[in-house]
Amino acid sequence: MVIRRNHYDAAFEDYLRAAKVPYVAVDEKRRALAQNASIKSLDFIVSSQQGPNLLVDVKGRTEISPDQRQSRRWENWATIEDIQGLQQWQELFGEGFISALVFAYQLPPNSLSNDLERLFPYKGSLYAFYLVKIDEYRLKMRSRSHSWQTVFLHQQDFHEMRQPVDAIIQS
Repeated sequence: MVIRRNHYDAAFEDYLRAAKVPYVAVDEKRRALAQNASIKSLDFIVSSQQGPNLLVDVKGRTEISPDQRQSRRWENWATIEDIQGLQQWQELFGEGFISALVFAYQLPPNSLSNDLERLFPYKGSLYAFYLVKIDEYRLKMRSRSHSWQTVFLHQQDFHEMRQPVDAIIQS
């Protein structure tokens, strides 16, 4: 197990261990080189029983508002570098692997989302893990900030694309 300072990554890794899902935690301290170019590290290589293996970058988010009508309830932004890196990893690993963003949401105690069926407790908090395949994300992503080089999905697109992680990696 890699020592992780990011509680979102640590919660996701604990989830994988508890579910007995085979995985490799990637040491993020070093960037990988491929074809003389640096590629942003991914977080996990996950074996999936239901389909292709996953190349995962975890994006930690805190639920901003328990009000379901607010558009920022499920933040899903990423950097352009995240998207490009995952795309490169998918190409390097080839057939049998897909890259995906896993959005790890830490839910506040009073969250309406606490009645979701698939929550994972970790160190006194509840987390929900949703996966979006990188190829699908790229098709619908919109610019969030040019200066920060970030992109996002509109809420409707995100709700249509996201899948609970356990639905993908477990039988």
